[in-house]
Amino acid sequence: MRQNPGQLIDQKAILYWRYSNIITAFFWLLIPTACYFAVRLWHWPAWITIVLLFLTLALAIFDVFFKPEIIWKTWRYDVSEQEIDLFHGIFIKTRTLIPMVRVQHVDTQQGPLLRHFGLSTVTISTAAGTHQIPALADDVASSLRDSISELARVVDEDV
Repeated sequence: MRQNPGQLIDQKAILYWRYSNIITAFFWLLIPTACYFAVRLWHWPAWITIVLLFLTLALAIFDVFFKPEIIWKTWRYDVSEQEIDLFHGIFIKTRTLIPMVRVQHVDTQQGPLLRHFGLSTVTISTAAGTHQIPALADDVASSLRDSISELARVVDEDV
């Protein structure tokens, strides 16, 4: 059996995902708030708001404090001359092998929050779809993008 990939994504990804999940949790908390006003306006049972608030807070606590570290520990990747090996997943482990021959182009993406933490996401496009290596340090993402592009070009010329 093949070894799991050895490269980790940047550890700053944990903090990035925490902040991202805090922003998401804020919007999820709008649901119990809207429910509270519905309870007052249409005289619904108050327990609906309490249950929704409890579930939303429990999900937010898990997403902010536990999930980012779990995701970081499970994300691995490797790039060789023949293929790109991606391994991730919490409960369902996904292993993706992308032959260099199939790589059409490689991009780096960076939103405002990623930029704040000095991180980028590498996106690999093939005919079958796109694959991502999330939250790499900017310099690592840039060199990985260039490396994959060069390796894909060399494999394409050999064919």
